[in-house]
Amino acid sequence: MKQIYPATITGKSFASGGSVLDHKFGQSDPYTLGVEEEYMLLDGETYDLVQHIDTVLAAVSGHELEDRINPELMQSVLEIATPVCKTAADVMAELLKLRAYVGEVANKKGLRVGSAGTHPFSLFERQRITARDRYRNLVDQLQYVARRELIFGMHVHVAVDDAEKAIQIVNGLLVELPTLLALSASSPFWRGEPTGLSSSRQMVFAAFPRSGPPPRFKDYADYAEVVGQLEKTGCIADYTHIWWDIRLHPKWGTVEIRICDAVTRVEDAVAITAYCQALVKHYAELHDRGEPIPSFHRILTTENKWLAARYGLEAPVMDLATGRRNRVPIAQLVRRRLRDLEPHARELGAERELEGIRSILGRGNGSDRQLRVFNANRDIVEVVREIADATEVATA
Repeated sequence: MKQIYPATITGKSFASGGSVLDHKFGQSDPYTLGVEEEYMLLDGETYDLVQHIDTVLAAVSGHELEDRINPELMQSVLEIATPVCKTAADVMAELLKLRAYVGEVANKKGLRVGSAGTHPFSLFERQRITARDRYRNLVDQLQYVARRELIFGMHVHVAVDDAEKAIQIVNGLLVELPTLLALSASSPFWRGEPTGLSSSRQMVFAAFPRSGPPPRFKDYADYAEVVGQLEKTGCIADYTHIWWDIRLHPKWGTVEIRICDAVTRVEDAVAITAYCQALVKHYAELHDRGEPIPSFHRILTTENKWLAARYGLEAPVMDLATGRRNRVPIAQLVRRRLRDLEPHARELGAERELEGIRSILGRGNGSDRQLRVFNANRDIVEVVREIADATEVATA
């Protein structure tokens, strides 16, 4: 994972020591953003995945964007990371620049790039692990679980100005996980077959330890104690080996929202980023006013998450906020939440970008689009070609 925010403070070790975990919350402007996207490296003719990350990295060496482009676990995956951005419009500009550049580099090598939660037909058995100690160690520890992880995600970082506030924001965001997943879901295929799921990526990643929704922590000390116990017992090297759907990133002073599938259309990625930023501001202001942040039993929020992974934007979820006995379409919850978030987006200068959420609701998410292409003539290769075209056309 590429560093977005500065990660060092003179005299700070960032070691937990079992009870204290140093952090940078409050060291940058609140609500600033960073986005990471994982792309597929594709053969320009067959649209299968290719093991060419080293070719791409060699080609970008010396370019001004070199430090924004990185390898991932498998050699067929490319990760990009924006710099720190103040607004969602800034994220749009940076993603356009990065997508355009990596697409140009790939095309010169006879490759394509694509953004989606899974590759529709490539097999994980044919992928090579990237030659980095971190990834080799990961495979050594997790074995089949890691070798099977042929998935692609989008992570959104939002800066928060206080560690205790950040803990409560994460607690509040637990109920928002299903809507974020439904909006971003773009992985209806796995190993050449339609799975019947809107996000197959979620099901693959669920096998990882320390994944899924985080536990609810009472305060930052509670969080630091848990991380410290995992570290000092050797279960993890550091907190970045905790892969929750949302997690604190103390070194960067951010809340990192990790549940989203990689999103094909850049405008959709930016709309979801604006949605995340406004959500963080919403819960931060509840905390600042001393108002209670709604809390729901884990079994209820995880049930809604499952329904979102299964059905996407058509998911019939529990309306936990109102306590109604009947289920409602998840799109209805998104529209209601948008009314809450629009004033925040206006203050953040992201009102236009947030409006893109309504566009996703109107035309469907990435999974809906892939299934429409597939159902037209049952050609799985055409699905990948369309993913590549949409990823690159958005940067034109």
